[in-house]
Amino acid sequence: MTQVTLQYYAQLREQAGTSSESWNTVAKSLRALYEELRAHHGFSLPADDLKVAVNARFSDWDRAPGDGDTIVFIPPVAGG
Repeated sequence: MTQVTLQYYAQLREQAGTSSESWNTVAKSLRALYEELRAHHGFSLPADDLKVAVNARFSDWDRAPGDGDTIVFIPPVAGG
């Protein structure tokens, strides 16, 4: 099992009810991890609408989460 730290912003923070959490996962990719979280928290945004960053660097969705990684799923930014 892999333990990661998740950070949420904007709509995802509202839907998760928190700005960050520790999470244990067996997901083999960041996309699979997001789908796991989407089912748990009820996230309404599909992965294709987001960007993902690992340890403060943008990443591919196919990357495997590593033990101790800090992962941020970044929703689209609304301008005004």
